[in-house]
Amino acid sequence: MKYSLANFWRNNRSFVLFILLMSIFRSAVADWNTVPTGSMKPTIIEGDRILVNKMAYDIRLPFTLISLHKIADPVRGDIIIFDSKISDKRLVKRVIGVPGDVVAMSNNVITINGKILDYQQIANHGHEIDQLENLLGTEHAIRVREQGSRWAHFAPTIVPANSYLAMGDNRDNSADSRMIGFIPRHEIVGRTQQVVMSFNYDNYYIPRKNRFLEPLL
Repeated sequence: MKYSLANFWRNNRSFVLFILLMSIFRSAVADWNTVPTGSMKPTIIEGDRILVNKMAYDIRLPFTLISLHKIADPVRGDIIIFDSKISDKRLVKRVIGVPGDVVAMSNNVITINGKILDYQQIANHGHEIDQLENLLGTEHAIRVREQGSRWAHFAPTIVPANSYLAMGDNRDNSADSRMIGFIPRHEIVGRTQQVVMSFNYDNYYIPRKNRFLEPLL
């Protein structure tokens, strides 16, 4: 057995080291995530593979969520990836409120620290409308139902320390902080700013060439 293991290592050590280093890189530096739902439409659509920068906020111990060194904190408008303990899955949402913010929503219009955000309609899909939301200086697209939903309203709430309020851009079709609560800082895995590649689930998984390396706002 010892001879067999030694022989295997001698013949395959380059491959084993490559797999180990690649695993460490994907765990602690960068990876991509598949997006299976439309909760971030119109920014991210089903079938997108998004690039995850795992060093955007922390240097972590590989294969864990243990932070060895904090680089930065998420800011409003960041699209974060986090391992939600409550929902027991990895989620992709946008940061709306940072620690200390007072956030409220009425008919899909957000107020942060007493300031009502600006909205401009950019597309009409019949029962759904795309709008440009100005998140206190950061503009990005969102999608809302014309008739709204039960989740289109919430009373003023203070974002606690070491937590974030995050929502999907598809405001009436997203399980986010309105359902699962604030996002603990330690659950945040990284940030995404780009689509790597995309496949059309409704058309035999044909690649969407126009979305390859598409920046995310």
